[in-house]
Amino acid sequence: MWPSFLRFLWVFYIALNACSGERRLKYVTLLYRHGDRSPVKSYPTDPYKESAWPQGFGQLTQVGMKQHYELGQMLRKRYEGFLNESYNRHEIFVRSTDYDRTLMSAEANLAGLYPPNNSQVFESSVHWQPIPVHTVPQSQERLLSFPIDDCPRYKILMNETEQTDFFLNVTETYKDFLEMVRNATGLTTTTVESIWSVHDTLYCEFKHNMTAPSWVTPEVMEKLGRLKNFGFQLMFGVYKQKEKCRLQGGLLLNQIIINISAHAVPDSKAPLKMVVYSAHDTTVVALQSALDVFNGRQPPYASCHIFELYQEDNGSFTVSMLYRNDSSKPPYPLALPGCEQYCPLQDFIRLTKGVITTDWEKECQVETTAKDTEVMIGLAVCACLLLLLIVLLFTVLCRKRETSTGYSHVINDGDENS
Repeated sequence: MWPSFLRFLWVFYIALNACSGERRLKYVTLLYRHGDRSPVKSYPTDPYKESAWPQGFGQLTQVGMKQHYELGQMLRKRYEGFLNESYNRHEIFVRSTDYDRTLMSAEANLAGLYPPNNSQVFESSVHWQPIPVHTVPQSQERLLSFPIDDCPRYKILMNETEQTDFFLNVTETYKDFLEMVRNATGLTTTTVESIWSVHDTLYCEFKHNMTAPSWVTPEVMEKLGRLKNFGFQLMFGVYKQKEKCRLQGGLLLNQIIINISAHAVPDSKAPLKMVVYSAHDTTVVALQSALDVFNGRQPPYASCHIFELYQEDNGSFTVSMLYRNDSSKPPYPLALPGCEQYCPLQDFIRLTKGVITTDWEKECQVETTAKDTEVMIGLAVCACLLLLLIVLLFTVLCRKRETSTGYSHVINDGDENS
């Protein structure tokens, strides 16, 4: 009986594989947050000032370097057989925001992804090789640093968000707590939007074994963490999420889709296999909000959102997403709402179309209201009437001058002599 049953299972397994077909990985995009860093700033009563940190505020720590080195090693294992074992400049392109911590994170990550071997070893005692990381000046960054402030319409949306019942209820609920934090930290103001920096400072100090002030209890940290996460939700969600995403994370999503689509060509021989973006927690949140897969919590250090493009056995292309937010576990799958894990590329593009802008500059401008239009029309009419009045006045003056010239008295020589 058992041999027959086992044979049945084996036949079923073969049939299942035949039905599922062969799936080939064609292209990968990674977006990750930098590793562990020092606080970006302190608060007035903070006993630990910038001098307490070896490289000052906002800098990658050795813990952060190790986190990204390990992420690089994980990526090496995951893409073994897909990426060349040794570094090939035609296969991978890495871009970072122009911050020390993101640039250094990318470099540490590449050290784990591409340990040098054979001819790539330039010094026997150095188990590392230089690999380029590209960037643009912070003032020109429009792809990886969010929220983009140079967008009047987005600022209006954020102001409107602060008038929603949800926002007002949270502010009222935590009013006394925010006041307590303000008094304890010596800050001039503490708001739902700005409280993240207090949590950030305390969290960094805790992770590096610095003693917290007496007012910082586990309950206080829990509330600060809750408000910090709410602040992330406010930036790209809560109110008019789709429009916010069109002006923010949709820009990055659009570029990722353009890159993926360019590689979705049957029998493509394009050498580029992976694009890597090294950025920030807000970058990950902006992208995941545009995809509508954000879990509402701050992405941890070295968290990584993965896009994989596959070609199915029938020649069609699918997109799979994964998210790694725990270094002790493998990346877990993320499904785009309305689609399956291996989402057909055309469906992926269709489902995300609503958060892709075709003219960011235009959409960022403030729309002119009907009242503003009436005022502008009124001013234009007044200007025309004034111009007409000036022309009429000028015409009258000219005619008067001509008439006066025609009847002027001419003195002849005889009269003058006499």
